[in-house]
Amino acid sequence: MPLSKSLTSLVLYSFAGSCALLLAGCDRQSAPDAQPTASQAPAGGGAEAPTVPTAQGKLDRSHKGEPMPVIALSDPSGESLDLTSLKGKPVLVNLWATWCAPCVEELPTLNTLIGREDDLGVTVLPISQDAGQSGKVVEILRRRKLDNIEPWIDEQADLSFQYGGNLPVTILFDAKGKEVWRWTGGNDWTSAEALKLIAEAKS
Repeated sequence: MPLSKSLTSLVLYSFAGSCALLLAGCDRQSAPDAQPTASQAPAGGGAEAPTVPTAQGKLDRSHKGEPMPVIALSDPSGESLDLTSLKGKPVLVNLWATWCAPCVEELPTLNTLIGREDDLGVTVLPISQDAGQSGKVVEILRRRKLDNIEPWIDEQADLSFQYGGNLPVTILFDAKGKEVWRWTGGNDWTSAEALKLIAEAKS
């Protein structure tokens, strides 16, 4: 029996909504447990096949010149880091979470960038938005052998809300602590296109 017109419309509307969520990245305003299964899968056990992220995000230059946020980060050992103390050198800040699939997918490319900081002339700083979940942060970095990434955590997840509520978000600041651009969504940060964007901090 063919579907009624109203039921067909409902199915198409639901499908379109699902696609929009997948393209938008991870919504931080939803609790981690409410994330789709696909977003949680990379944080679980097992050996996932390695993937190479592609540029599936949005570049935004409309906030150029805005100052770096004044915020103190912490790590599981009790150390703290004032974000603004990094002024004097360009900084690439990446906001991520263990429950966000696109975030976890791009972490290896950020891990590689950190190993090339001297050549790039840019400090690369991934910041976890896993409020109160430091153990998960340490575990996923250890299990995926992301040894260059330090487990800095924004304990109140303030930054993810300040930068739009979706993850991952990557923000480039120049040496004066002024925003150059922000990128919402996943990316291969070792690609030629991404490196060209990062180089803008020194122009």
